Amino acid sequence: MEALPRETIVDVLEARLREDILAGRHPAGSYLPPERSLAGGYGVTRTTLKHAFGRLAQAGLLETRHGVGTKVRDFIRLGGADLLPMLVRHDTQWVHEIFEVRRSVGALIAERAAARATGAQHAELRALLDAVRQADGADVVQLADVEVHRALARATGNRVYVLLTNTLFNAYLPVRAALRGPFTDAEAAHRRLAPVIEAVTSADTGRAHAAADAYLRDTERIMLEGLA
Repeated sequence: MEALPRETIVDVLEARLREDILAGRHPAGSYLPPERSLAGGYGVTRTTLKHAFGRLAQAGLLETRHGVGTKVRDFIRLGGADLLPMLVRHDTQWVHEIFEVRRSVGALIAERAAARATGAQHAELRALLDAVRQADGADVVQLADVEVHRALARATGNRVYVLLTNTLFNAYLPVRAALRGPFTDAEAAHRRLAPVIEAVTSADTGRAHAAADAYLRDTERIMLEGLA
């Protein structure tokens, strides 16, 4: 069995600083205390502090200006969707907002897929839908469902929809285990999703939009019950 990596002091410090920033103890737009003072407060060396700063700057939470100091970025105003997994890990209330976007984008993707999908993509969607029914266990069913939605996004012919779909799934990965409610029964999961694929492969844009909206609302309700 492969040994698990040990958490380093930089990992611990990064997590502490990130939590302090996201909790508002270091407000957006403010400068952190001088490095010597901050390192002493956390009981670490300045070298360790600099490593943690580098990681948080890469994550979009800090920016360091030579001769000025290290500033907390206004990550809500200036940040991107890549911050969502970190924000969900800090506060699961973000999932509600992610799901609101998921409903809007998902219904539009189904509509566009119905208008643009090729015959080969229709066959792929049917095969992936069948894989949901054949999946064994909630985790496998959930991942099979994800692949159907990735294929729907590809069927739009618009790569931005593909990236948005990936972003939304990645956003709630930190709490995915709590969102398995709709996927505990493979047959039921297949039954919920089938109307979407039927509408898309029939090239019925209006029905695809309505079916996707109904599917997303239904699964959202079940997932949020599990999260609560």
